[in-house]
Amino acid sequence: MIRTQIQLTEEQARAVKALALARRTSVAELIRQSVDELLRTAVGADPAERRRRAIAVAGRFHSGKRDISTRHDEYLAEAYQE
Repeated sequence: MIRTQIQLTEEQARAVKALALARRTSVAELIRQSVDELLRTAVGADPAERRRRAIAVAGRFHSGKRDISTRHDEYLAEAYQE
C-alpha cells in the first residue's frame, strides 16, 4: 500500500470517524472503499463495464408508446419542459 495524506473539513472528519465506528472499520479502510466505489462508477473509468451496463438496461423499461423511434425528439422536448 501507498501512504498518502488528505485534508478533510472538520465536519467531514467527524462524519467519517462516526461512520467508521458504526461500521466497525478504520477510517483508512472506509476511505479506500470510497475510492474504489468512485473509480467503479466514474464516467469513463472502464469502457467495457459501461458498455455492459448499457446493454443490460436495453429493453428493461417500457413507456407504452409505440412510436418512440420516430418521435423521440418530441418526447424528449416534452420531458424537459415538465
